[in-house]
Amino acid sequence: MMMALHECGHMLHGWLSGARGIEVHLPPLGFSRTDFSTNPHPLFVVWGGPFWGCLLPLALLGGVFVLARRYAYLAMWFAGFCLIANGAYLLGGVFLDGGADDAGVILQHGGTSWQLLAFSIPAVAAGLYLWNGLGPHFGLGNAQGKVDRKAAFGTAIALLIVVCTEILIGKG
Repeated sequence: MMMALHECGHMLHGWLSGARGIEVHLPPLGFSRTDFSTNPHPLFVVWGGPFWGCLLPLALLGGVFVLARRYAYLAMWFAGFCLIANGAYLLGGVFLDGGADDAGVILQHGGTSWQLLAFSIPAVAAGLYLWNGLGPHFGLGNAQGKVDRKAAFGTAIALLIVVCTEILIGKG
């Protein structure tokens, strides 16, 4: 789901900037990617992935917090994961030869390492902040292995739906 939201960001920015020929690859195992046959604004489009890949899970967290506060910890975990994954993904591009990944595209089209750092460090820090203290909800610490069965079952069903959807519509 994290990769699907990230790719939605690329697609949204592609659509807004006039990119054409959008093809999204969402393999259940492996890395997702979005390709365009024509992309007039690659820097704008590439930033859409990590930007919306972080913002959409935070919006989901806000919605769950308002509508189903009891399960907000699940959305906090997911939002934290998305922030850490997107931040670390771009952070890796600062220290590793990015090539065709998003950080590499940002650097190839005029972005700088300090911009990657300015996005990545706060994203990772915010993700870790969201994760702080969630352990007991997942059966750790004082919870002594006890978890909410409805939450566990619902999470398993959501995972199954995401994987089946990726198998049906994702391109390998």
